[in-house]
Amino acid sequence: MNPTRFLPVVLIVSVCAAADTVQPGSAAAPDAKQVAPAPAVHRERQSFDAGWRFHQGDSMDVGESLTYERIKEWVLPTGDDLLADAAGRHAAADPMPTVLGGGRGVAPYARPEFDDSGWRQLDLPHDWGIEGPFQQELQGDTGKLPWFGIAWYRKHFALPAAAPEERTYIEFDGAMAYALVWCNGRFVGGWPYGYSSWRLDLTDYVKPGADNVIAVRLDNPRESSRWYPGGGIYRNVWLLQTSPVAVAQWGIFVTTPRITPESALVDVAVTLDNLTSERVEAKVGVRMFAADADGNATGDPVATGEPVDVHLSAGRQAQISHTLTIANPRLWGLKERNRYVAETTVLRGDTIVDRTTTPFGIRTLEFTADRGLLLNGERIPINGVCDHHDLGALGSAVNTRALERQLEIRPRPNCSSFATGWGFS
Repeated sequence: MNPTRFLPVVLIVSVCAAADTVQPGSAAAPDAKQVAPAPAVHRERQSFDAGWRFHQGDSMDVGESLTYERIKEWVLPTGDDLLADAAGRHAAADPMPTVLGGGRGVAPYARPEFDDSGWRQLDLPHDWGIEGPFQQELQGDTGKLPWFGIAWYRKHFALPAAAPEERTYIEFDGAMAYALVWCNGRFVGGWPYGYSSWRLDLTDYVKPGADNVIAVRLDNPRESSRWYPGGGIYRNVWLLQTSPVAVAQWGIFVTTPRITPESALVDVAVTLDNLTSERVEAKVGVRMFAADADGNATGDPVATGEPVDVHLSAGRQAQISHTLTIANPRLWGLKERNRYVAETTVLRGDTIVDRTTTPFGIRTLEFTADRGLLLNGERIPINGVCDHHDLGALGSAVNTRALERQLEIRPRPNCSSFATGWGFS
């Protein structure tokens, strides 16, 4: 949270995205090469932004019991799925003692029976810092606004009865910072860094067919930023339900290693989760479509791959890849932003258990010593802007129209890049 060196991430324009989910039945049905009975696609992603309760400050019972140093051994396993080396993963700890000193039990604001009716009601995304008030004694480089401190969010929600083995996740696009999450009074996990997206598996904590309560505690350190970071759950939150055998989080990666005017070679790397207690035999098929302006598949497939057999050990991941050829590819560029969609379908036996779509562009990029950046062989001067995540007077709560406006008012015609993110070097 207090980096001293940064690497700007320079993007010409977004040309590829992580896997976007499709609602059951919204994608075109597979052709005869992909065994396709009536689909039973267990993937649904819905907004979880509405109807939260908000309160700044802790209950007096908490004291120092929830500081990161005291509870990080229960938080670190949240990121284990992102570690390629299984040896670096964290051993499952005993249930986190959301326990306060002196045997006083779970933190009051995390208890499902806690009466939060007196808390402020709001919808996410939310930035409490931009609400002020301005305070002259605060730092000028962070806007003289009270973005730091501790706050809690709670949400009551009903969950329909789940299909057997169905998995339920909560996905946070961004929460500032040191987030801790409870579901129905039990600690689920957390994420300390405020500038990245993350998710938690709620399957063992939710009660299908009953009332459920999510509680989120944020602790935004005062001495943690030299710009305005905002405070709160400042990005969207999602509830995701999938089959136990499904494409993993960020589990689709599309590359175009060879491009000619006649054809483009497209590699689709797929990571699958098997969250069952048994070995599973599955098949993974991929089809390519031309995309419309919104990234949706249109028309007939432009390329289809034969389904690939995958053997998944119990509780493990597996990786497979498809290589397809698109004839006469339409390139993505600054003038014509042509895109395609990779549709990935997962089957167990003859039943479709997951389907995702991934929009991508086909283009060549070269960095040369004498001509600089070449996009599809054309020299593109890198002129652009550094764009922090906050939206000026609107604060850091994401606002789609405000982001569109930033693109619309960029200096024309010479602005070709945005520095859109920061990372540790």
